[in-house]
Amino acid sequence: MDFLQSIFSTAFGYILPFLFVLTIVVFFHELGHFLVARWCGVTVKAFSVGFGRELVGWTDRKGTRWKLSAIPLGGYVKFAGDENEASAPDHQALERMSEEELRGAFQTKSVAKRSAVVAAGPIANFILSIVLFALIFGIMGRAEIAPRVDAVQPGSAAAEAGLQPGDLIVRIDGSPIETFTDLQRLISASADIGLDVTVERNGELLTFPVTPQRREIEDPFGNVQKIGVLGVSRSPSPEDIVERTYGPIEALGEGVKETWFVVERTGGYLAGIIVGRESADQLGGPIRVAQISGQVATLGFAALINLTAILSVSIGLLNLLPIPMLDGGHLLFYAAEAIRGKPLSERIQDYGFRIGIAIVLMLMIFATWNDVMHLSSL
Repeated sequence: MDFLQSIFSTAFGYILPFLFVLTIVVFFHELGHFLVARWCGVTVKAFSVGFGRELVGWTDRKGTRWKLSAIPLGGYVKFAGDENEASAPDHQALERMSEEELRGAFQTKSVAKRSAVVAAGPIANFILSIVLFALIFGIMGRAEIAPRVDAVQPGSAAAEAGLQPGDLIVRIDGSPIETFTDLQRLISASADIGLDVTVERNGELLTFPVTPQRREIEDPFGNVQKIGVLGVSRSPSPEDIVERTYGPIEALGEGVKETWFVVERTGGYLAGIIVGRESADQLGGPIRVAQISGQVATLGFAALINLTAILSVSIGLLNLLPIPMLDGGHLLFYAAEAIRGKPLSERIQDYGFRIGIAIVLMLMIFATWNDVMHLSSL
């Protein structure tokens, strides 16, 4: 009985939230490819959420096979002329096609149309994130807390810089700070980076050089993150708390801002790994996503939708990396084709795809290793 309860607990606590989040993100990514492909006159052979053996599916009136496959860790849209799910060209199949079939083949379309089809997947992810964030802001609004310092921790970066309780932080490195959330976000992404913090104190503007300290912070679920910390707490005064509501247009604007914040934060983290400022041990794979999905699901449906929006941005950015096999790699090949006036040789493209597969596999193995090490430390 305990064993069965454990299975059901795992299924409902982790697997179902994970599948919910990933299925939505993958579906909209592939839907972007699909819609623009149809618009560009490309024949779509298959639309799959997941890889491997088909579990359920149907064929629409235009011959596209829609299916849900056994391995729910991605998806693909397969076009006429594709050899596999990665859209590598099937040259033998192209040679056997009739003129009418060739007109619907992905490989016979112009560079501009092929680029539009490929870019549509990540763009769809960004649009999905904007819409989901906008729904959250439009329905729930949010509480905005003024960036006023209530207390300064002894020995912290704020204490060493000279910040005091009652200071209202108005700018950091020239960027306006309107809420305590703005402050937290900027500081957490700036560990060990010197900043100029401008505060309002007794009607006077003062600027202090501050370097946020890198610390390991544990969330309520036991997950540890390495972020920048200033060492101040927010003001609990009622006059410093404003409940904001948003109309449809305002909510959409906030959705755009929130999506851009995730893009900036993710891009900054990846750049930090490259230059050695950030640790790659924060990178996670499907196991970590499943764990976080289950944890966030306990906070409510809105929190799970918020996670879906964040993951959608991450998937969009990941697919834009210039790695063959990913959308960004295809766009890189098409850019070279546009510059040269002809495609890269089949040999170069084949080598590129093989290198891309190796890189993607290494990233998956590394992320999974991080996941396992993370779980073992809990």
